[in-house]
Amino acid sequence: MEGLLPCLPRGVRVNGPLLLGVRHHGPGSARAVRAALDARAPKILLVEGPPEADDLLPLAADPGMRPPVALLAHVPAEPGRAAFWPLADFSPEWVAVRWALARGVPVRFIDLPAAHTLALGGDHGDDGDDEPEPDPEAEPEPAPPGDEKGATPRAPGAASGAARLDPVAALAGTAGHDDPERWWEDVVEHRGRPRGDGTGDPDPFAPFAALGEAMAALRAAHGEDGHERDLVREAHMRLRLREARRAYGDEHVAVVCGAWHVPALARSVKVADDRALLRGLPKARVEVTWVPWTHRRLARQSGYGAGIDSPGWYGHLFTAPDRPVERWMTRIAGLLRDEDLLVSSAHVIEAVRLADTLAALRGRPLAGLTETMDAARAVLCEGSEVPLHLVRDRLVVGDVLGEVPDDAPAVPLHRDLARQQKSLRLRPEASDRELDLDLRKDTDAARSRLLHRLRLLGVHWGSPAVPRSAHTGTFRESWRLRWEPELAVRTAEAGVWGTTVLAAATAKARSAAVAARALADVTTLAEQCLLADLPDALPVVMRTLADRAALDADIGHLVQALPALVRTVRYGDVRGTDAAAPAQVAVGLAERVGVGLPPACAGLDADGAAQMREHLDTAHHAIALLAQQEGVPGAAELPDRWRRVLRALADRERVPGLLRGRCVRLLLDDGRLADGEAARLLGLALSPGAPPLEAAAWIEGFLAGGGMLLAHDERLLGLVDRWLTSVAPHAFTEVLPLLRRTFAEYEAGVRRTLGELLRRGPAAAGGARGAGPGGLPGFGPGADAERADAVLPTLRLLLAAP
Repeated sequence: MEGLLPCLPRGVRVNGPLLLGVRHHGPGSARAVRAALDARAPKILLVEGPPEADDLLPLAADPGMRPPVALLAHVPAEPGRAAFWPLADFSPEWVAVRWALARGVPVRFIDLPAAHTLALGGDHGDDGDDEPEPDPEAEPEPAPPGDEKGATPRAPGAASGAARLDPVAALAGTAGHDDPERWWEDVVEHRGRPRGDGTGDPDPFAPFAALGEAMAALRAAHGEDGHERDLVREAHMRLRLREARRAYGDEHVAVVCGAWHVPALARSVKVADDRALLRGLPKARVEVTWVPWTHRRLARQSGYGAGIDSPGWYGHLFTAPDRPVERWMTRIAGLLRDEDLLVSSAHVIEAVRLADTLAALRGRPLAGLTETMDAARAVLCEGSEVPLHLVRDRLVVGDVLGEVPDDAPAVPLHRDLARQQKSLRLRPEASDRELDLDLRKDTDAARSRLLHRLRLLGVHWGSPAVPRSAHTGTFRESWRLRWEPELAVRTAEAGVWGTTVLAAATAKARSAAVAARALADVTTLAEQCLLADLPDALPVVMRTLADRAALDADIGHLVQALPALVRTVRYGDVRGTDAAAPAQVAVGLAERVGVGLPPACAGLDADGAAQMREHLDTAHHAIALLAQQEGVPGAAELPDRWRRVLRALADRERVPGLLRGRCVRLLLDDGRLADGEAARLLGLALSPGAPPLEAAAWIEGFLAGGGMLLAHDERLLGLVDRWLTSVAPHAFTEVLPLLRRTFAEYEAGVRRTLGELLRRGPAAAGGARGAGPGGLPGFGPGADAERADAVLPTLRLLLAAP
């Protein structure tokens, strides 16, 4: 290790309190802290952290506590105002706390209380030894209920957007290194590793003396440089340090804090000056608890200011008893083998050799992450970045999720959620997990209800996913689950609605129904209530829905509200819940749509017609689905009423051609037009007296959604063909964009078929075209029964039919 920190003193023992300046989440710092504490054996330990969590520190020794974990402080009245203090098993603060608890040494947190931090509108700051960001050690503040956007609060007195000094980068640049992470890994993370003879660093205090002097030089040269907020925090730390020194004596006090703070704690400052900085600070009532954390949330890419690039690698460095490179390559080989990639023992041996060789060529004391990944790419991944990306995601960062003891303080809602997770065997995991549910099974139905209730509360643990299997019926649900630490804050936020998931979701649904502004929002809420099985909330939601629907005269709003309401009726049938009230409202809403649609379609411009066409398709699909539901009063008569509405729209000249053509197509697809009626209506729309633009719009509405109709009915194709060839040259340039937009939606095979049919020449109106010489096979004047029967043997094999 000699020579890694040139120009800095060696073997300097600390006089007075033992000030251990660290880098958060650094395994080298953690090892050095443990060695220094063993050597000094202080009688009291002070650690950077919120003092409100002092009573929770004994839980760190609980066998059920497994890092990574975090201290969560939040304002009970406003749970969205929260801050995290994450700790991993390789965090120096965690190692120090565990050291003190194991030896019965008193341990206290000495940072600025979270009551002041949250009242000031910002999260706790950072030491600046990790990341030059305005508020680096804080997670983004969770948003209030219903708001998905979070804000990153700023420190009091810190200028917005001000660049903060990165001490690691400054020290690396002074030493002539252009990569701060590589430099830090060389001089700290590789320092103190057990050697072959079992010995470690000969002087456990040397690295802290060196870093303390380096930080003092940086603060002298750069001043606060973006760290103005730390002045208040350091004033509070000095006051707590003075109290410990008076009670235990200078030689018996040890402090573990960010290296940036060490010069400030060692400096002599009047007590009155420190108290003046703290005087008048606002204060809020806060609650603090332990919550699980993840390695992924410790990563810098997550936006965590004090994050590191490779939490999984750092965890490996801290826990590997010896031969870290060999063990790391073995883990990579195991991961690749699990993915069915061929990796042998010879690959591992060669990768280790290459990593050591690269470290020697680059002048590094030991192979670091860069060398191991370069070697893994070349040997284990055969030069491919694809498996290496998997290694980075699974091992370098990792999906480790911590655990917190059951007796840790928590809001009642969180306890109820934990109980249900345990009973339903839904273990929170940091990695993505696919979950397929069969709603006919009691356990799967209960899982579905829980996930839907949490989504209604804003706790998005699960999100609906496309099923991987072929089962797409209404009895199946697929979810993608992933537990993020921020969900603990979301759960605390939702705690204002009730003490159980069911009670909270019911109260939230009732409140949301009253506060909803749009009719579609209320129908969506009704659907959520049925999916979440909230029988006590559904009457309130349905009463609100009926009142809003009766007063809303906008046909667009009524149509937008109809699909969610129809799905609600359908889900009620599938899940065995009572959907009588939603069904009654859905039928009434469908009747209102049928009555209000004809006058709403008259006199529309092109944009209005395009929007109304979407409403028309939506209402048609919803009414057809509603009519299929058995036992719904009035639903059976809806298709006939809707057919009359469509036919009336198709015959009205004041209705835009786009809508008239669409109505004809919907009637034709449902078999509601007599034989030849579609051709007659098409002929009228394309008659010589019709304006070309109006005729093109009629064709767009009629042909939108599929072109196989023209491929199998050459009579219609002939009508369109003759009209298009008869359009005057000056009008052709106007109708061309509409036609190109219509035909561009068809699949390439359909367009090719239509082109082949047209290539064979025009057909007589009302007649059929035979497949003459050179024509397209399969489009003769009639069906070929012999060719159709040729597929039957194959179908019997596929269907396993006798």
